[in-house]
Amino acid sequence: MSTIEHIEPTDADGLVATGAYLLDVRNDDEWVLGHAPAATLIPLGELAARAGELPTDRRIAVVCRSGGRSAQATEALVGAGYDAVNVAGGMQAWLAAGLPVVDDAGGPGTVG
Repeated sequence: MSTIEHIEPTDADGLVATGAYLLDVRNDDEWVLGHAPAATLIPLGELAARAGELPTDRRIAVVCRSGGRSAQATEALVGAGYDAVNVAGGMQAWLAAGLPVVDDAGGPGTVG
């Protein structure tokens, strides 16, 4: 049983507004179609090698498409000592909550 914290997209957006880091662990092709404006992309498969790029001084909200990959990433990050939470429902829930999604060019984005 997982012991990671899951938060709703609106709560994650609030955390980001107050300084949290939003980490998107989807693949490049998913990111290009649509992502949260404040997010940083590090695909799940690259996370272990790129963990040094993550902040250690603030909370990390982790998001993917539907919440599965981000839960895996959150569990790994928490195990490594990061203050990380999973965004429940991922970018699909983010979009459904009416939160902004932009494409790689900064226009309106979609979530596949």
